[in-house]
Amino acid sequence: MSLATRRFMRLIVFFDLPTVTKAEKRAYTLFRRFLLNDGYDMLQWSVYGRVVNGLDAEKKHLNRLEANLPPAGSVRSLTVTEKQFASMKMLVGKPKIQEKKLNSNQILLF
Repeated sequence: MSLATRRFMRLIVFFDLPTVTKAEKRAYTLFRRFLLNDGYDMLQWSVYGRVVNGLDAEKKHLNRLEANLPPAGSVRSLTVTEKQFASMKMLVGKPKIQEKKLNSNQILLF
């Protein structure tokens, strides 16, 4: 795939999971660990995002996400282009180190 045909996007996952019982806490922990191990970075509490390279990669990661969903709660996903993600405005607080703006030539995909 040439640089001209690459379409980097961000897959963002939002979730609200119950954490009242011991089983719910375990499900929350397992889901959060899955996200971190699958390459997601925490943007804020219960909001995680990762870079995907094209529609095929988006579909692959959505399938992996669906296979690891917790039994209860609310989980949503949103895919935006890298340009749309870069136009996000920080209203309060400071960006994390992981949010440093990178151009598509600086992103490493394995």
